[in-house]
Amino acid sequence: MHAVAPTDVLVVEDDPDLNEMIGAYVRLAGYTYRPALDGDAAVRALREKAPALVLLDLMLPGIDGFEVCRQMRADEATRDVPVVILSAVNEPDARRRAQELDVRAYITKPFDPDALIDALRRYAPVGGV
Repeated sequence: MHAVAPTDVLVVEDDPDLNEMIGAYVRLAGYTYRPALDGDAAVRALREKAPALVLLDLMLPGIDGFEVCRQMRADEATRDVPVVILSAVNEPDARRRAQELDVRAYITKPFDPDALIDALRRYAPVGGV
């Protein structure tokens, strides 16, 4: 029996208003929105259920986005979940570290909503591939 591909997107952003705004774009693109306001909450949410994609901020309270991504890649259940970084950090070193963690896209804040929706649809097509 073939499992249905997940259609939920985990939004990891510590600013509650921005998290909700990103969630509105996630829903607009046809996905279910799951919020996490810090790295620890993100790791707990990932252990509960692997999403179709993770939108991940880098600067988070507790463990940062890089550590969330490292833990995802170390866990068989979430190893292949696509990650899109959505961060104000726009430095070559951060981009290199993200690439080493197999991040699919790196979008800087302030972000273009169309670029965000395009990344969602490119890396986590609704209904699978």
